[in-house]
Amino acid sequence: MADTCGQVLLGSGLTVLSHPLLYIKVLIQVGHEPLAPTLGRNLFGRQVYQLPGLFAYAKHIMKVDGKAGLFKGIGPRLCAGTIGTVVHSKVVQLLDGQQKAEEGSLQHVVNETTKEMIARSCATIVTHPFHVITLRCMVQFIGREIKYSGVFDSIITVYREEGILGFFAGLIPRLLGDVLSLWICNLLAHVINTYAIDDSMSHTGEMKNCSQAVTGFFASMLTYPFVLVSNLMAVNNCGLAGGLPPYASVYPTWVDCWRHLSREGNTSRGSSLFFRKLPAGKMYAIDQKRFF
Repeated sequence: MADTCGQVLLGSGLTVLSHPLLYIKVLIQVGHEPLAPTLGRNLFGRQVYQLPGLFAYAKHIMKVDGKAGLFKGIGPRLCAGTIGTVVHSKVVQLLDGQQKAEEGSLQHVVNETTKEMIARSCATIVTHPFHVITLRCMVQFIGREIKYSGVFDSIITVYREEGILGFFAGLIPRLLGDVLSLWICNLLAHVINTYAIDDSMSHTGEMKNCSQAVTGFFASMLTYPFVLVSNLMAVNNCGLAGGLPPYASVYPTWVDCWRHLSREGNTSRGSSLFFRKLPAGKMYAIDQKRFF
């Protein structure tokens, strides 16, 4: 119990600190670009037009809503984090009694990954309604709506307008992304730790931790389109400007959303908050005479 409380407190602190980054990322994901591109240099030193990054976007939000504006949707997100941590911990405890394989073996990796997959999936399903409300609170910045103003009022609004299914908009791609990311990360790390790292080498533990971090980053890059599609479906056609044209088409299913993003070449939109290239299908006024 004490461990769970500690995890909740730590998670809540990290959630508050990271919230402005998620807020800006979500607005970029739905296609909200209130600032014109500027001329800068890419990683290779070539001059290109780039969209403003994290800090310029944050300044814009603070100019419109003040510093508190960077924390829209923090309430339901904290609820999701707290409930998710408790559910994950309880499920892991229930699954801990299973037969254990030899540590470091492939069977051990499969068993541990399966247990983690079940725990994460349960936590995701239970907390997804709060995730949907969080995203919709954020996207209200685009149209200046106040439709989702609190956790309980938002729950009533979603249920009244969309029924139970409204709370689970975008759940399937989110679950698929989480599961694929977890398996890719753990299996790749096992292969690297088994065949590329010799146990007789010095700092073996640090190298294995590093390989886990690298494979985690690689897996998150591969599965990012699932995150994007999930977030777009969570706000799609919900009555907010950010979920309707011109920011987004109305998608019957998440597969249609994926196909549309793939055709435009925008499946990585919002994956980076720096060195942001101009997304496909968008027009920007660079100055009074030149347009992109």
